[in-house]
Amino acid sequence: MTRNSSALDTAWAALRAHHAGLASTRMMSLFEADKGRFEAFSASTDGLLMDYSKCKVTVETRRLLLALAEAADVQGFRDRMFAGEAINLTENRAVLHAAIRAPKGARFTLGGQEVMADVLAMREACFAFAREVRSGKIAGAGGAFTDVVNIGIGGSDLGPVMAAEALRPFHDGPRLHFVSNVDGAHLADVLKGLDPARTLILVASKTFTTIETMTNARSARTWLARALGEQAVSNHFAAVSTAREKVEAFGIPASRMFGFWDWVGGRYSVWSSIGLPLMIAIGPERFAEFLAGGHAMDRHFREAPAEQNLPMLLGLIGIWHRNLCGHPSRAVIPYAQRLSRFPAYLQQLDMESNGKRVTREGEPVSMPTGPIVWGEPGTNGQHAFFQLIHQGTDIIPVEFLLGAKGEDDPAHKARSSEVDSGSREDFAFEKALSAHHPLLVANCLAQSQALMRGRTLAEAGGNPHRVFPGDRPSITLVFERLTPFVLGQLIALYEHRVFVEAAIWNINAYDQWGVELGKELATKLEGPVLTGEGLETLDGSTAGLIRRIRGE
Repeated sequence: MTRNSSALDTAWAALRAHHAGLASTRMMSLFEADKGRFEAFSASTDGLLMDYSKCKVTVETRRLLLALAEAADVQGFRDRMFAGEAINLTENRAVLHAAIRAPKGARFTLGGQEVMADVLAMREACFAFAREVRSGKIAGAGGAFTDVVNIGIGGSDLGPVMAAEALRPFHDGPRLHFVSNVDGAHLADVLKGLDPARTLILVASKTFTTIETMTNARSARTWLARALGEQAVSNHFAAVSTAREKVEAFGIPASRMFGFWDWVGGRYSVWSSIGLPLMIAIGPERFAEFLAGGHAMDRHFREAPAEQNLPMLLGLIGIWHRNLCGHPSRAVIPYAQRLSRFPAYLQQLDMESNGKRVTREGEPVSMPTGPIVWGEPGTNGQHAFFQLIHQGTDIIPVEFLLGAKGEDDPAHKARSSEVDSGSREDFAFEKALSAHHPLLVANCLAQSQALMRGRTLAEAGGNPHRVFPGDRPSITLVFERLTPFVLGQLIALYEHRVFVEAAIWNINAYDQWGVELGKELATKLEGPVLTGEGLETLDGSTAGLIRRIRGE
């Protein structure tokens, strides 16, 4: 099947009429009318539960949304992606990030050629390097590396830094540090206190030309060479890049260069050699569990019926909220401190992918596309922006992420009677921490309940300031505990959600031309900022700002 314009028009018209008919319906009444609503409007796979029953949708809503997906040929487009077709048509590239998390035995082709042999070879090269760094076989001038500094930006930073924080309990390798901002304070703060003789620096830039990354890399090189001499550079640096000549010119041997492919977008690359710092921190075996979680979600996306398919449902509810309900943003609130960087990661994944204003054919879009994605961990957000979510004039759908058990949940230890005397103080502390998680869970569930129920004027004692309108939608994703496998599931779920929404909007989610113009202008403005020359060719505001910054 292909995209059907007539069927799409019919599907959109039916959805608009249906949405208008639900205008006077409140979510609470849907629960009152159907005691089995939770079961009817939730789906799960491999222990990951998605509850969307607190959205104003009915069986008919779901049917109409699935009809929209069929008219847009989402499933056919999905199959073309997994088959290695060049669905990134503006760059004539395939989109095969699913291959870089696939296990041995999986089959992915590009132009009729198998790609898994190259994928597995590069993965094993990264794993071998990680093992040798972790064991101390690869060491610095002062012995085994105690610290690893990853220098990258965008997809070369957001993915690894988010995953490293999420999986902190599994770290048993060198300490990780990340530098991304070209503001020199970022690099200075990270390097301060590190021992150059025991620090490994990873430079992540596919082309080895990214201006922010290479500026930071050259300064880090100066820091290391000043302390250890030029001869130490080759032993204290490694590169995630495909630009061999530039890497070698920098002083990094080709044996320490790990590449990936142009069919892997930067924001989809954490599964590849871009994940090298995470491999070093948690070890190849745990990283393989992370890959397995992503691959399991790939299988689910390809095989599960649409009405039970988590990425399909999450994407369709996103379409419902964005295009039928008119909600311009969505908040992602992980009730898991270690997922604190997950909203920022999703900002790039979603907004760089679907922040598009023309269709795949280059015509202006006929409806709003990518929403604003933002968020912070709960419970912190409750004491910051939840005021606006509950009582503000705009409705903001919320996506809650919640672990049934905490990452450090010591309940299994509490059940053990084998506590030696040397660990009693630690055990007491862990037991005290075990009281935190039920409070965290209660707060998460209370927020979604409050968004739905609200508080009437009568319930507020006649005080309008204490009225909550309620009837505000939320989705809750529940997993047992944040593990490498679960993190892989979550990332792949949101990747495929972006895909579903883009397919329905008929936009290309895999280019990012919107980042180019500012970078080009920055290169041209560097000279005037440094010298003050050429200001007469600039607009009055930019020239005036440069003069003021230069103190003229």
